[in-house]
Amino acid sequence: MKRQSHISTILLISILFCSTLTRALDEPEYGYNEKSRDGPEHWGDLKEEWEVCKKGEMQSPIDLSNHRVKVIPKLGEIRRSYKPQHANVLNRGHDVAVNWEGDAGSIDINGTHFLLQQCHWHWPSEHTINGRRYDLELHMVHVSPQPDGTNKTAVVGLLYKYGSPDPFLSKLGKYIMDIPEDEEEKSIGVIDPREIKMGGKMYYRYMGSLTAPPCTEGVLWTINKKIKTVSRRQVKLLKDSVLKYYAKRNARPLQPLNEREIEVYDPKAKNKPHY
Repeated sequence: MKRQSHISTILLISILFCSTLTRALDEPEYGYNEKSRDGPEHWGDLKEEWEVCKKGEMQSPIDLSNHRVKVIPKLGEIRRSYKPQHANVLNRGHDVAVNWEGDAGSIDINGTHFLLQQCHWHWPSEHTINGRRYDLELHMVHVSPQPDGTNKTAVVGLLYKYGSPDPFLSKLGKYIMDIPEDEEEKSIGVIDPREIKMGGKMYYRYMGSLTAPPCTEGVLWTINKKIKTVSRRQVKLLKDSVLKYYAKRNARPLQPLNEREIEVYDPKAKNKPHY
């Protein structure tokens, strides 16, 4: 009996250890609670390679204020050449992302082709316009491979306020809802990125960074000026899918503009000095 009791005790300790280890592995490397030790103010201290999060001079997101921007008509419309491609939906702990497996097309910015890689959502929005924060922000992440083996990154951002459901999220809803608890990603078949509608031709343009660690700078940002709509239920679905990782909100606080310029493209403008 003593031997059986001893074995049972060892098994119980092993189970508890494995359970604790699993919870530890599930813990994200950084958080969004501004009062936490792993919150945005401390990202640059968590890892040496994340130092730019606190020392960078071109960090994102920022407030897009009208009195700071310059209208640049020659920027031109965003040229999108997207196409359907197989994709996975991922639960990345702090957000939900759609990752295209192959060539899903590209955008053309100043003659450079940036290949679409993935999109993900932040709630509430990370960028603000004239101080107003919206209910959701979608980031479409693109890369342009360089001869030296590095990538240039361009992100297209779309802002949403509560209202009618977003058609793209409506299509993805069933997949997001069905992501298994013990898996981080799920194949969702062919997804057409052209179903993400821009809604308008006007946009803001500035040079910034990734909005999460490692906060890499040199990211070309394009924020569409048209505010789209999303339902409360759709935003709740995104939140609920990552609640086990404690991401009730995943928006980084605004960063200083410093000496950067914000440009805006308005097809109707004629070389106005300010917008």
